[in-house]
Amino acid sequence: MRFLIAVIHDTSETASSDEMAAIDVFNDSLIANGHWEFACGIDGPSTATVIDNRNGAGLVSAGPLVEWPEYMSGLWIIEAADLEQAQQLATEGSKACNRKVELRPLLG
Repeated sequence: MRFLIAVIHDTSETASSDEMAAIDVFNDSLIANGHWEFACGIDGPSTATVIDNRNGAGLVSAGPLVEWPEYMSGLWIIEAADLEQAQQLATEGSKACNRKVELRPLLG
């Protein structure tokens, strides 16, 4: 099963060098144990653009869909045997990046 681990942050600060080192160790562990699919950081909400072209509306809005003090600042896509294993990996990821994370199964 594949899962999204979304990293939740509340400031514009990027990860410290110690946090980046811990993230690298976590990523290496994911790779070594066959859980790695993809990971990346995401720029802050001020860089977002919302596009709504339903029914050809062509609406483009600068800024995030929702203004909120917390936002997704990165993600991992992982492979796990089940929800329990995914929760364990998400717990390790939260510790590594020193941020809250949200875990969701991927559909399809």
